[in-house]
Amino acid sequence: MTAQFSPEIEAFIKTYVKDIEAGVAAVFAGAGLSKSCGFVNWSELLSDITEELGLKVELEHDLISVAQYHVNKKNSHTGLARKILEEFSEQAEPSEAHNIVSRLPIRTYWTTNYDTLIEDCLKANYRVADIKRRVNDLITTRPKRDAVVYKMHGDVSLPGDAVLYKEQYEKYHRTHEAFITALSGDLVSKTFLFIGFSFTDPNLDYVLSRLHVADNFRRTHYCFLRKEPAEPQGKEDAELAKYRQRRQEYHVRDLQRFGIQALLVDNYEDIPKILREIESRFLKKTIFISGSAEEYGVWEKQEALNFMHSLSAALVKEGYRVVNGFGWGIGSAVINGALDAIYSKPEKYSEDQLIMRPFPQVASNGKDLRELWQEYRHRMIGLSGIALFVFGNKAKDGTIVNADGVRSEFSIAQGKGCVALPIGATGYMAKELADEMLANPADHFFQHPWLEEKVAKLADLAVDRATIEKQVLSIIKKLGG
Repeated sequence: MTAQFSPEIEAFIKTYVKDIEAGVAAVFAGAGLSKSCGFVNWSELLSDITEELGLKVELEHDLISVAQYHVNKKNSHTGLARKILEEFSEQAEPSEAHNIVSRLPIRTYWTTNYDTLIEDCLKANYRVADIKRRVNDLITTRPKRDAVVYKMHGDVSLPGDAVLYKEQYEKYHRTHEAFITALSGDLVSKTFLFIGFSFTDPNLDYVLSRLHVADNFRRTHYCFLRKEPAEPQGKEDAELAKYRQRRQEYHVRDLQRFGIQALLVDNYEDIPKILREIESRFLKKTIFISGSAEEYGVWEKQEALNFMHSLSAALVKEGYRVVNGFGWGIGSAVINGALDAIYSKPEKYSEDQLIMRPFPQVASNGKDLRELWQEYRHRMIGLSGIALFVFGNKAKDGTIVNADGVRSEFSIAQGKGCVALPIGATGYMAKELADEMLANPADHFFQHPWLEEKVAKLADLAVDRATIEKQVLSIIKKLGG
């Protein structure tokens, strides 16, 4: 079943998915995003330094000033730089939120964090990140990049250059003017999602101070905040609990000055749920077509090819992306159909709507073809949220058999949470898969119970060919929400 969200969060999800599709979504990561991975927050980072100054970190609300006090006392910021090295050099496992925002085709990431979790996740997801750690990095462009990570306060690899104490923040507009210019441009042209900024994050005020852009150029950005609970916490009384809520109301309203809409969640664990929903809805706009055909059964060959051509073209015209591995006997029809639609109105449809992934034909890197093909299938199917299965047969020892590769793709799709939709009317492995799903509905339709009836209709070998395409498109639209 589809997760239920508040109207505000539901509206945000729809907007952000559209902005991801348009290539104008951005992420701004704060300390809270890395906190769950074991890295320290500002209070923990400066606890020893605060103690060294004879102060108590729990009583200090301006920790950036505390960092300045330490620099004043020591006449050096070496101690702070060493602290960064100690705390952020260790390897840590990324959070689910890191993994999701790295998998999504977001091209712009900003962060005040010193750790390397974002860029590590991008690399793990086969993406090429251009990392901007210093002002000089902004004048160069990494070849073949598909994401830019702006580390506006520095990086653990260059602790001496990290922005840490008050004087550095005060001079930031001069020392890091190029970062401010780049951020200002992105704030005008992209929709930001702020993740990991809390009400008490000392960086937040300094970040917000750079968000002022002309009112007539302002677009709406979003920020996750944990909703202050109504019940008294710890030793609080009812009046203090009301005070917390009232203070948050003012804070939420203040964020609107910068074009930031607060998205209130009951628990921080709700954030990955929302991100998962964003990823799911985005992926459901990409349709993987699995199938192969040495013969076409009760279908005439040209009839089958016309069907695949028409279905692929219709998907593109409805705004979907099509992923295809160039399956034998159907791949050309899928590709030609998509291209015909794209070139019929190039101002409306894009070549990005067709993702072709021909299978490698030569063993490499010490792996045989079967192993390479499995890895390839995983990456290819991982791009999609819905998988269609058609025909599915091959010649083996002079006999036509159902294609085991199509079954493998079915298993991978289900394992990745992809909605599997076999068009059983095309016969062969597609019919076999449809029959298996219908024989075990509890295992296959628990998330979308209504889909059982649809798969049954598409498995009817006598179904009118002209209606299959309409039925498939109707199902896909409903799955996309």
